[in-house]
Amino acid sequence: MKLIDGKKIAREIQQEIAEKVVQIHKRKPGLAFILVGNHPASQTYVRAKQKACASTGIVSTLRSFPSSIKQNELIEQIHLLNQDETIDGILVQLPLPLHIHEWAIMTAIAPEKDVDGFHPINMGKLLLGDESGFLPCTPNGIKTLLHRYHIPISGKKVVIVGRSNIVGKPLAAMLMQKKDDCNATVTVAHSKSEYLTEITREADILIAAVGSPHFINETMVRKGVVIIDVGINRLTDQTLVGDVDFQKIAPIASAITPVPGGVGPMTIAMLLKNTFISYTTSIPKAPKKTEL
Repeated sequence: MKLIDGKKIAREIQQEIAEKVVQIHKRKPGLAFILVGNHPASQTYVRAKQKACASTGIVSTLRSFPSSIKQNELIEQIHLLNQDETIDGILVQLPLPLHIHEWAIMTAIAPEKDVDGFHPINMGKLLLGDESGFLPCTPNGIKTLLHRYHIPISGKKVVIVGRSNIVGKPLAAMLMQKKDDCNATVTVAHSKSEYLTEITREADILIAAVGSPHFINETMVRKGVVIIDVGINRLTDQTLVGDVDFQKIAPIASAITPVPGGVGPMTIAMLLKNTFISYTTSIPKAPKKTEL
């Protein structure tokens, strides 16, 4: 069994970005975080992302607002960041208070600064195979892990358990693209799927993103399967576990991600990569010289 180390690959990617950023002698790439309320987990996530920014030389700024902020006021703040030339990426940390509609907030972010890859224009580009948009961070992190561990995708049966807009749906669209590094046969299943065990046992690559601790057990996989565990669940004893029963499935799998230390670090690495891409595409290009 091969352990797919997300921390290791994320560090490599951050180092690659840092080596490029250090060569920039003008304005550095800028990433703005918007945090609404004082949700402890959200604060922890933002701190981790800011720390990662610092490690690469990306300049991060934090805009914190009380949970009482009105939706239109928050949208106004996003519009200001859209117009700020020092900001290349905008990330709104979820969840938001119930009186604020996430869809309205996500669509307020300029697509060219949507480094989370959630804007409908970027999602549409993903579905169409248009590479000019930003890819959602967690799906792109999963695909990058598979590539860096030389796990073939083309022609393989991929089963994704989970149909969220953040992971399941965009990941399916990404892996089925008619491209050399994709070309998978993808099945999207979920907790309501009939004959789920029969479906998951057909997988060459099984991706668990259902949000339920140890939902995938050893009876649901076949020997030699590659397991990507997206779930992060906290048990009553505060232990973090994934959607996969790691201890029982690891001996069966040919490769598997741990929780924590698998997909999570890759999500942050892809956020930094998107921010750097946004920076490079926003730099005004020098006009071509006219030949006489």
